[in-house]
Amino acid sequence: MLTARIDLGAIAHNTRVLKRLAGDARLMCVVKADAYNHGAERVVPVMDAAGADAFGVATLEEAAAVRALTDAPVLAWLWVPGQPIPDGVELGVPTMEHLRWLIDAPSAPPAGTPLHIKVDTGMHRSGLGRHEWDEAFARAAQAGLNVVGLFSHLAVADDPADPYTGAQAESFQEAVRAAAAAGLSPTVRHLANTPALLSRPDLAFDQVRAGLGLYGLEPIAGGDHGLRPAMTWSAPVLAVKRLAAGEPVSYGLTWSAPRDGYTAVIPAGYADGVARSWQGAFTVTVAGKQYPQVGRVCMDQFIVWLGDNEDGVRVGDDAVIFGAGGVSATEFAAGVGTINYEVVCAPKGRTRRVYGGDILAGEKE
Repeated sequence: MLTARIDLGAIAHNTRVLKRLAGDARLMCVVKADAYNHGAERVVPVMDAAGADAFGVATLEEAAAVRALTDAPVLAWLWVPGQPIPDGVELGVPTMEHLRWLIDAPSAPPAGTPLHIKVDTGMHRSGLGRHEWDEAFARAAQAGLNVVGLFSHLAVADDPADPYTGAQAESFQEAVRAAAAAGLSPTVRHLANTPALLSRPDLAFDQVRAGLGLYGLEPIAGGDHGLRPAMTWSAPVLAVKRLAAGEPVSYGLTWSAPRDGYTAVIPAGYADGVARSWQGAFTVTVAGKQYPQVGRVCMDQFIVWLGDNEDGVRVGDDAVIFGAGGVSATEFAAGVGTINYEVVCAPKGRTRRVYGGDILAGEKE
């Protein structure tokens, strides 16, 4: 009953838009977390056909699955030394421990495995620190490792006014120079994520890593680059109930009807990704009209207040949680106090995906 409708035509459109914006740089499509919960098996071939030059994922398991769907390079950057490395996968190298294992361990992948060394330019999450660059680059060069890439992650590119991005870019340039001085010549330097692609074309280098924008969501508040949201999350109205003024609803009796009126029950709960903490902070849309969620979110269902139900909401009507016909994922995120990245990753449990959309529409736009 609970459905995530995925518009593959929107995915194709967004890929083409971002490909154009990337200019001469390669477009890496980031499809980690099952393509931001849109379904990598269906999404990757669409992106591939629409102009993707490479794909990026987090884990090796994800990399193996994506590698089976495309002939384009697939980079994984979350792994630990000793893990079996799938054939044909490119590896990010985030620490000296990873580099030492690649050089010294008998179980390491073949020396020709394409590697992307990750440098920490100020996000302080993973990546080689500045004090490690010279040793790491020298060891990689001396060992004859196939270092094809150098990359880093930006911390605040979604705020174009923040000067920290510029400082990170300068640090990245320093890393590029240090790698060259050590005898490395990576041909795929990549720093820009979707917000940097949209706001800092000077940071494109050889490749950009697009993520959120591929799924039609703007990473910068107020931005509009003609992207089309691909996901709509909805469920049918399960029940409509009449309430008298003062009658409470759901567990804990945390909300009571302010007057005589009606509620609707929607069959989606925290087991499906509707967080319990979202209570009272979001709406659903039925036939173009928004209705507030009230009372505790349960494991399998939540309740909305219809007031007088003057528009005649009834059992079986489609209630849009976010997406086409309702609020956007970005608007929904603002209401519940999170970001649109998390919102599109929320649908789970008994949510089933349904695919549609013309992937060839606007191909030459």
